[in-house]
Amino acid sequence: MSRLLHRTTSACLPRAVAAAGIEIVDQDGRRYIDASGGAAVSCLGHSHPDVLAALHAQLDTLAYAHTSFFTSDIAERLADRLIADAPAGLNRVYLVSGGSEAVEAALKMARQYFVETGAPERRHVIARRQSYHGNTLGALAAGGNEWRRAPFRPLLPQTHHIDPCFAYRYRDAGESDADYAARAAGQLEDKILELGPGTVMAFVAETVVGATAGAVPAVGDYFRRIREICSRHGVLLILDEVMCGMGRTGTLHACEQEGITPDLMTIAKGLGGGYQPIGAVLLSERIFESFATGSGFFQHGHTYMGHPMAAAAALAVQEVIRRDDLLANVTTMGAHLRARLAERFGDHPHVGDIRGRGLFQALEFVADRATATPFDPGRKLHAAIKSEAMARGLMVYPMGGTIDGARGDHALIAPPFIIDAAQIDDVVERLGEAVDAAIAGARPS
Repeated sequence: MSRLLHRTTSACLPRAVAAAGIEIVDQDGRRYIDASGGAAVSCLGHSHPDVLAALHAQLDTLAYAHTSFFTSDIAERLADRLIADAPAGLNRVYLVSGGSEAVEAALKMARQYFVETGAPERRHVIARRQSYHGNTLGALAAGGNEWRRAPFRPLLPQTHHIDPCFAYRYRDAGESDADYAARAAGQLEDKILELGPGTVMAFVAETVVGATAGAVPAVGDYFRRIREICSRHGVLLILDEVMCGMGRTGTLHACEQEGITPDLMTIAKGLGGGYQPIGAVLLSERIFESFATGSGFFQHGHTYMGHPMAAAAALAVQEVIRRDDLLANVTTMGAHLRARLAERFGDHPHVGDIRGRGLFQALEFVADRATATPFDPGRKLHAAIKSEAMARGLMVYPMGGTIDGARGDHALIAPPFIIDAAQIDDVVERLGEAVDAAIAGARPS
């Protein structure tokens, strides 16, 4: 009997005992291809020798020092590396232990910025439906994942939501990318005007939507319009790249492909590749200066922020990505993955959409392809796909509630950056078998 409170109380999970490369091994010796990187975390796969060596070296030097007393060489080096590679205008780093902490910190930074600059009336946060920004209360409030929010709604700070830029589900028939981008971005301006332009402090968005809706990229010039609207109304733009950032879409930061720089950006997951818990907020100089010339501090903190072991893991991961030119492999293998998914599922009667960027792809499943009607949520197709995939030694990241928190099923594929073409072929073959088996079981008898 397990004494752990697992994600589900009835869980009977295989026990992971070893891992190397793109595979995890359980207690019975079964091997699983980690085609989702856990939750888009394991960007270098498992047991990478350079990261393990960096962790051993750091442990021999300094394991922990509280940041109210000390900084550390390794944390400073990581910050230098992150800013050297950051979009222009982001030049300070705040290190935390994960994505939820990063979003929570970014929201507090936005609020304190306006307090420090004499605009305390700016208090409203706008975000998007079908988004996910973390499970702490502030981050959960900003997110638009209704299934996660519902039980805790009375505890959540008020946040305002607009529609996502989700072409498969929200674009009108015959509407061009440009027209749809303009209409979707226009919802932000409408909401700012509704709330009062001088009362809105931040707009929060995933650059490419992650697990809640399944690797949904914006279309057209949506984010350039969003950036202009925020700048014009004095609203801070927070981009959440916890899942889609740090190389996952083919550039180190997904917003590079949109041609914009946010005021605050959150990163995690691929930052440390799962070797240690770590996340970060990248912030602009003007936000830093508001703290420096105002109260002199950021009124926030965590015990393990700037942890030397976590910083060592993250720096090693980022150095391997640069040294081995893995972003090029993300682009090349991402194209191969997309092509193979199109070959296997492009004419599938129950795959409505194949989407994503780089090694961040998803399939959305439908009962009727012509009408995009989803499967009955009661059938829990996403759970069946996960089970059938695991039975075939494959890890993908399926989820339900794709459309509105209740209806819709998708599966996210986010393999390590080290994957090769033959391994991708194996992933798609196993996934195809799993999907067909799950859908056969999901049809009415």
